Amino acid sequence: MNYLLRLTLLTLASLGSLIASEAAASSASARQTLSLNGRWRVIVDPYDNGYVNYRLDRFDAAAKPTGGYFLDEKPATPSDLIEYNFDQSASLNVPGDWNSQEATLFYYENTVWYRRLFDFQSKAAGMRQFLRFGGANYEADVYLNGKKLGRHVGGFTPFEFEVTGLLREKGNFLVVRVNSQRKPEGVPTVNTDWWNYGGLTRDVTLVETPATFISDYSLQLKRGTSGLVSGYVQLAGATGPQAVTVSLPELKLELKASTDKDGRAALEFPLPQATLWSPETPKLYELVITSGADQVSEKIGFRTIETRGSDILLNGKSVFLRGISLHEENPLRGGRVTTPDEARLLLGWAKDLGCNFVRLAHYPHNEYMARAADELGLLLWEEVPVYWTIHWNDPSTYANAANQLTELINRDRNRASVIIWSMANETPVSAARTDFLKRLVSLTRKLDPSRLISAAMERHSPTEDPKTSIVEDPLAEVTDLVSFNQYIGWYVGTPDDCPKVTWKVPYDKPVLISEFGGDALQGLHGDRRTRFTEEYQADLYRQTLPMLEKIPQLRGMTPWILCDFRSPRRALPNIQDGWNRKGLIGQNGTRKQAFYILQEFYARKASAP
Repeated sequence: MNYLLRLTLLTLASLGSLIASEAAASSASARQTLSLNGRWRVIVDPYDNGYVNYRLDRFDAAAKPTGGYFLDEKPATPSDLIEYNFDQSASLNVPGDWNSQEATLFYYENTVWYRRLFDFQSKAAGMRQFLRFGGANYEADVYLNGKKLGRHVGGFTPFEFEVTGLLREKGNFLVVRVNSQRKPEGVPTVNTDWWNYGGLTRDVTLVETPATFISDYSLQLKRGTSGLVSGYVQLAGATGPQAVTVSLPELKLELKASTDKDGRAALEFPLPQATLWSPETPKLYELVITSGADQVSEKIGFRTIETRGSDILLNGKSVFLRGISLHEENPLRGGRVTTPDEARLLLGWAKDLGCNFVRLAHYPHNEYMARAADELGLLLWEEVPVYWTIHWNDPSTYANAANQLTELINRDRNRASVIIWSMANETPVSAARTDFLKRLVSLTRKLDPSRLISAAMERHSPTEDPKTSIVEDPLAEVTDLVSFNQYIGWYVGTPDDCPKVTWKVPYDKPVLISEFGGDALQGLHGDRRTRFTEEYQADLYRQTLPMLEKIPQLRGMTPWILCDFRSPRRALPNIQDGWNRKGLIGQNGTRKQAFYILQEFYARKASAP
């Protein structure tokens, strides 16, 4: 094994919390769990002083450092020096980001220590327990009862630690150091166009399983078929062949299988008379998987997605993706989405717009988004934060991106709504970049061959012919879709330039416009030539849509963006004030004029034969 590959694998192993097969996170959502959400005590620690707590005897000046905040120590005598106290410190809601909860932390990007006390009573002897975090931005160091469980890097994907044998019936204390500092070698890197919300931003739960348990499963219609299910059930802790039963009670279907020496049962069976999932009919079936003392159940849908030439085929029929891009932010309060109701609020607005498709940009969103999309009938594009100028030649950066991608796919591989995995956004073409992204594409095809792969690429114009827009990217050779961002009328010229544009997209593949748009302050009015007015944004949409329809392979779009969102890059006083104003809906929830232009366009597309 060469040095570079060995280093990459070692780095990947250090990034994830529990990458081995003995993991419960993939099936945690289908289980009864103990929620550790609520108010957590916190200590803000910009110097990372919490790694060392000086506990000095007043008569011994030579005493050595003996611990840190993770020990949650209390003075044993009045003379003990312990310079922190979780019990008397402030508190924050978990899940939640600290930036939107506490005014003094609005711009804060560094370390906060969290502590949660809890009791635990196991259901039965011989059970196993796992601590699961839905997401923590960006680095998380986790300690239980003073023992370090491990570290996770990456702000948007779930991770877990096995804590069997480490829990007490009374008085457990869980301490988590979360650091949101941006890093040049990070994924994403230091420069982004969204708010860097730090903290334990998603659910924290304690999952209990039998000694041998269902750790993962995947059941989907086999690509190229409309009635044949293919997949597997994975057991953890199995020491020999184990019986597995998979049932879909509504379809009166039950299948029995046996695991191999690695605890995996491969499955393939016909799915007769099933209603396939689609935006028009988002049918979900209860799935029950049983093995020994363990059982998991949840709702899943079955559908196929593929391309044929320049067509996208959903369940074998051509579909136009009437989409919108979306950040994981509630604009009404300016913080991370943390609840199912908030996910349904945003996706409900997309439905009102006439969408059948949503791009979840630019990082993995809360898992509630995909589950709500399953219920509402919205197709999804999900992506990892390989954004702009990543360190393409750094093996640790690739390992980080690969780990986040793996955790995202493992989390959402059974969501019928997810049809596209995206590798990146607006990454300038270079040999190193293309190699990096092609490796991610290969990894994705191994992890999930059933879905489409894309990335948000870029257009360019020759100096001698600025009216010609060209999309030519070596990455498009290995993706299923040719997706690209374009801002003619906003960053390039004005809306009046749109009718003059000609397109060159030399691929016989579906084309998806992953971004277009312009800023408008909701309630600011003027003529169509005055930037930042609703009229300018509406005119931009009015002239962009027919321009894009001239692309023969056009099969969908996700304009930028559904709602205004916070961004420290956007500093124009009295207009932006720290908000990206490209939303079709303002930060107060009011719809701008362009909302109705796109809504009318989508209504026409939906009624077209």
